[in-house]
Amino acid sequence: MLVGWHAAGRSAARNLGDALFLGASLLTAGFTVAMSRAKLDPLHAAALVSTGSLALYGPLYLAFCGARLARLPAADFAVHAVFQGLLVTIISVVLYGRAIIILGASAGAAFGALVPVLSAVIAIPLLGEWPSGADWAGVVVISAGGPWPPAEHGSRRA
Repeated sequence: MLVGWHAAGRSAARNLGDALFLGASLLTAGFTVAMSRAKLDPLHAAALVSTGSLALYGPLYLAFCGARLARLPAADFAVHAVFQGLLVTIISVVLYGRAIIILGASAGAAFGALVPVLSAVIAIPLLGEWPSGADWAGVVVISAGGPWPPAEHGSRRA
């Protein structure tokens, strides 16, 4: 809905952003299924994700942006290290993994539909960005998710 609504103002950067969101969704789905099938402990999964990310992304970042990192004020570096390194990378992966264990992959992943709503609502006070009518419509459609009308539980195929 959002892609079609803004079709007249498409740009390469916007297309790349949409592709990155779709790629992130695919990777999250893969992680959810892999975590469920492997029966990994959430802390081990967080260690694997963090180590893998560091090994893949660290050298590239240092090669292309290392000089900018060295010029960062210590306070800014600390804020980002705590937020990205601890909250986003470790705590969120551990809690998401725990949710998958408790709820199962399908039910745990269903909570991902809350991300657009929370992002839109939190962007208002933190960034001063007010979603447009099309944005809110997209949030509703994304959050509703699933087939419409919902299938009955007894009609699942084996």
